[in-house]
Parts: sequence; C-alpha cells; structure tokens
Amino acid sequence: MKKQNKKIWVVIPAYNEEKAIGSVIDNLMKKGLKNIIVVDDGSSDNTAGIAEKHGAKVYNHIINRGLGGALNTGITAALVNKADIIATCDADGQHNPDDVKKAIETLTGQGYDAVIGSRMINSKGMSLSRKLLNRGANFLTYLLFGIYVTDTQGGLRVFSRSAAEKIRIKTNRMEVSSEIIKEIGRNKLRFKEIPIEVIYTDYSLRKGQKNTNAFRIIYKLILSRIMRS
Repeated sequence: MKKQNKKIWVVIPAYNEEKAIGSVIDNLMKKGLKNIIVVDDGSSDNTAGIAEKHGAKVYNHIINRGLGGALNTGITAALVNKADIIATCDADGQHNPDDVKKAIETLTGQGYDAVIGSRMINSKGMSLSRKLLNRGANFLTYLLFGIYVTDTQGGLRVFSRSAAEKIRIKTNRMEVSSEIIKEIGRNKLRFKEIPIEVIYTDYSLRKGQKNTNAFRIIYKLILSRIMRS
C-alpha cells in the first residue's frame, strides 16, 4: 500500500477541554489530518459538542475513566474505522501539528512500528520539576520493564495498525504512558524517538500532569510489574 493511500486517524483523549479542543482539531485539519477521533472522557463542559462542530468523530464516556481508558477507547475506535496508522496527541494544544505530521512521516517513510515524540531530547522551556519527574518515570519504566526511552510520559505517539493491534492497555489512569512503553518492549516493536516542540501556555500548564500524581503512578507501575511476574 502506498503511503498516500494509508488511512490515518488521530486520537485525542479529552476531559473538560472546551476552551482548546476546537483549535486543536482545526490546526490538525489544516495539516491534512482530517480523520480525528475525540474521546470525551466524562466531561462536564461542552467538549463533545465543540469537537463534533469542528468535524471530529466523538466517542463519549459516561463517567471519567482517565487517560488510559480514553486512549484504549480511541485506539480501538480507530481500528474499527479501518485505520492503517494511528496517532495520539493531547487536547490542550501543547503539541505542534507539524510534529504530529513529522511523526507520521517518520513511521511511514522509515518502516517503524511506532514513533514516540520526545520533549526531552530538547527540553527547552520545561520546568526543572517536570524534567525531574519525567526522568524519574523514564528510569522507573526501565527498571520495571527493561526498555528505556527519553520521554515515557509524552502524549504524542504514532503506531502502525499491526502495532496498535498488539498493544494491550489495561490501566485507566496516567500510568498508561509507561504501560505503552512496556507494551512496545513486550511485543518487540521497532520504534524511534523524534524530538518535538511543546507549546506551553498558562492553560496547558494548568491542565498538565501534576507533580503530586508521581507517587500514584509509581505505585501503580510497581503493582503492574508484580502482577506481570
């Protein structure tokens, strides 16, 4: 199948993102990424309505299940919609749509199973606390699952269809980011990290992962490793 004939779907997990979701969808569509799935994860605002108005295909969770639950729903929906390539990105506007396209082109052009957008290859603009949290998560992921990447917690990823079909998401919350890295290693997927820009705004910083979540993520990752043993 030629590159230009591949069906690409972008999956965006979203929780109370009515302020940003419309522009995120518009900016992706301007780059030719027309097939967009938004998983409204039990929002109490008008995230779903705005996403539909801007042309996305919306799947709704009645209750908030968390990032892992939303990604699982979105990736499954993309597969049902016959996706050949599945990209994921955040709903708060922190990802440059040019980087989403670059990640897709890296996967299709170089034959990888997965591409990971890394904020840590060039971490300019990232606070020291976020850098430390991320590096700690990277190291813990390596200790528990034996695979090291520079940015385990980023939301920009691209998968081939065959890779997405192999990845099993069992966690519902933020620990899903490390779980996906674990699954890449477990399935021996051929992957590449690429540097990406992160667009920090007051809004995206408020919506981003809180440092206080670190202990919860660590606990659940260790529990996941114990259950795997």
